[in-house]
Amino acid sequence: MSKSVLLRNLINSDNLEFLMEAHNGISAKIVEKTGFKGIWASGLTISSSLGLRDCNEASFTQVLQILEYMNDATSLPILVDGDTGYGDFNTARRFVRKLEQIGIAGVCFEDKIFPKTNSFIEVKGGQKLADIREFCGKIRACKDAQATKDFVVVARIEAFISGLGLEEALIRAKAYQQAGADAVLVHSKIKTCQDIDDFMQRWDNSCPVVIVPTTYHMTPTEHFKEIGCSLVIWANHNMRASIKAIEDVSKQIFENQNIQELDDKIKTVKDIFEYTKEAELKDDEKKYMNFLKLDQQLNQSI
Repeated sequence: MSKSVLLRNLINSDNLEFLMEAHNGISAKIVEKTGFKGIWASGLTISSSLGLRDCNEASFTQVLQILEYMNDATSLPILVDGDTGYGDFNTARRFVRKLEQIGIAGVCFEDKIFPKTNSFIEVKGGQKLADIREFCGKIRACKDAQATKDFVVVARIEAFISGLGLEEALIRAKAYQQAGADAVLVHSKIKTCQDIDDFMQRWDNSCPVVIVPTTYHMTPTEHFKEIGCSLVIWANHNMRASIKAIEDVSKQIFENQNIQELDDKIKTVKDIFEYTKEAELKDDEKKYMNFLKLDQQLNQSI
């Protein structure tokens, strides 16, 4: 079963499913080991892992390179945060083709203008959204360009983020679904689930709904299932946890000028080797080096 099929099954599952954020190969491995069924490759956390802002400072090709390492590191399907598609419909569909070539399962595009602005950054007058017709064309172009029928394209609606409200969110969601989106992601940054509740009460269930409860995380998860959401994304928590851990360890070592009393804060080198499968390589060396020796003996006997 392809990774795209796995992701499509998650989005269309009768159960509420979850994606966990990862931003490089090792974090992807950790997410899989933990037990999650899929990965969210966050634009924010991939950018920040490079020391860059979340406004398309990381190039198209830089992001693809990281995604290829992530995809190779795990058997889980990856849904990529594709921002606005790096430009117009043509760059977006090229991005889709490249994602498929490296085995990525799906992509999510947001209906803002390029270069993107992170949804949690306040902009006077509200962040500007793309024209509905232009964004529908982008979604349609990506669906027409994909090589396999199972690749997933999710349309992310920023109407609540931009202060345009419920009616605009519903209009956009329906238009994007009709343009071919396999699911819609309804984004909100208020501290309650009210925006999502209002949307789900009016939504006709013509395609699955994805949510990102970063700010309204105090809402019981069971509520998301009760109102009909299909997929929850935990969007940036591994990066935030990593920053906290690195800050704490670096500070302790700097202040103490030693690495004593760190055992409860860090993993061992052996733990790293387990994630990178060093033992597997040693076994392969024995297998193939012995084969080479045998081959040399045969050559000598001829």
